[in-house]
Amino acid sequence: MAARKPTRVMAQVGMVMNLDKCIGCHTCSVTCKQAWTNRAGTEYVWFNNVETRPGQGYPRRYEDQEKWRGGWVRTPSGGLKLRAGGRLQKLLSIFASPVQPELGDYYEPWTYDYQNLISAPLGDDFPVARPKSLITGEDTKITWSANWDDSLGGIHATAEADPIVAKLREQANEQIRFEYEKSFMFFLPRICEHCLNPSCMASCPSGAIYKRSEDGIVLVDQDRCRGWRQCITGCPYKKIYFNHRSGKAEKCTFCYPRIEVGLPTVCSETCVGRLRYLGVVLYDPDAVTEAASADEKDLYAAQMDLLLDPHDPEVLALARAGGMTQDTIEAAQRSPVYALIKHFKVALPLHPEYRTMPMVWYIPPLSPVVDLLRQQGHDAEAPGNLFGAIDALRIPVSYLAELFTAGDADIVTGVLQKLAAMRSYMRGVTLGTGRDTELAAAVGMTPEALEQMYRLLAIAKYEDRYVIPTAHREKAHNLEELACSLDFEGGPGMYGSGPFGEASGRPVPVAIETYTALKQRQQAESAASAASLGQRAGMLNWDGNEEPRP
Repeated sequence: MAARKPTRVMAQVGMVMNLDKCIGCHTCSVTCKQAWTNRAGTEYVWFNNVETRPGQGYPRRYEDQEKWRGGWVRTPSGGLKLRAGGRLQKLLSIFASPVQPELGDYYEPWTYDYQNLISAPLGDDFPVARPKSLITGEDTKITWSANWDDSLGGIHATAEADPIVAKLREQANEQIRFEYEKSFMFFLPRICEHCLNPSCMASCPSGAIYKRSEDGIVLVDQDRCRGWRQCITGCPYKKIYFNHRSGKAEKCTFCYPRIEVGLPTVCSETCVGRLRYLGVVLYDPDAVTEAASADEKDLYAAQMDLLLDPHDPEVLALARAGGMTQDTIEAAQRSPVYALIKHFKVALPLHPEYRTMPMVWYIPPLSPVVDLLRQQGHDAEAPGNLFGAIDALRIPVSYLAELFTAGDADIVTGVLQKLAAMRSYMRGVTLGTGRDTELAAAVGMTPEALEQMYRLLAIAKYEDRYVIPTAHREKAHNLEELACSLDFEGGPGMYGSGPFGEASGRPVPVAIETYTALKQRQQAESAASAASLGQRAGMLNWDGNEEPRP
């Protein structure tokens, strides 16, 4: 079938994660928590979390859409409708949305009674710091958390509830036994997918969720949000949360104040494994619905067709006609995200069957196969061993296929073979045994392409992994922080005293000023001088009285 000619061109900032590099250290989760959800009402909220697979995920069994009713489904006529129901259903359930994860599906956040350690009288017994609920303040028992499945902890008790495992078990009877965790485990970092066809946005009765035309980032307008929570039901990834203090919905903002000044997201910046890539892709917004309505087996190919060639003169003409800046066009041409998704074809979307057209993609891990070979005493880098193991280990491949290709194992196998070929080819280059051109041809690539992919996946520098155009001054008004989903306690429009003194909680457009300064300090050749630091005010301990100390 001939490719559809684009009618409009828009830009989307996307992310690719190389799962082979994730070591499950949770640094991304912790830094995101400290930056965005370290506030009252968001104790249980993790915009970024790292899941161990196999495992139930966070919230528990979020992938079970028969229960949670998230995402889109295809109608008999070939159209799309929300799995949770259309406008009439939304109206009937607007005051009570029963299809919601409960706090127990996330976890009840807790602290410890440290005061008891300090104030306990002298005695023969050691004092105990009992866990206390951050919600009720009462004693609690710790039974679940955001990373409860970490490194297959308690796998024999919990993995049976993994929706993908349950599906595979149904298909293969007793073929799956939980001895395979010895050879099959990987970490899956998750953030909001910032979808091209977001079901959360379509589910919101207030129209509070919107997708920025400048970069495709999906945000929540806190002033318009009325706390209906229909968006939580609509999101199949369960990456929208309810702030029980403000009564508003909150979600990952893709660190848009950083993106606007060319800085990567905080999870990318702090990632120990350097597994994340950020870049711009161009797409045709008028073709999104058609692509999302494709047959399930064709969803991956349909989303691939959505992404346009940034070097195509016709695409460039449409982009410029739509007001796209030259910086954005050049960033799209150098985009590592486009290269990994469309050029090398090694990145895959998370659950394309939800039909939201997600824009956070993943390179599936080759490590389970390599680890098993090494444990068995085989040469884990030999191409014959690697290719044979990929074909033999159908359970991991089937699991990955249910995650990334709606069950199409052939696509996953093809990606793993490319990664295996790259590993084996580069070993030959490094050891001086020669460049195996036949190995490259076997996976449909050239030796030059394999080396380019290696440089991008293994040794790419900061500026190659993060190609982000800065916001333009002429568009500053459209990018003001009028809809930041992360206001201070009290919520938008209340404007009481914030944590840093009087009036500190009022919304002010700080992104450009603050994050531009941050970028300058991060990229400076030397540490900040004492003279420059003397002009900065120390706000952390200021109580709003007198002048803040330098």
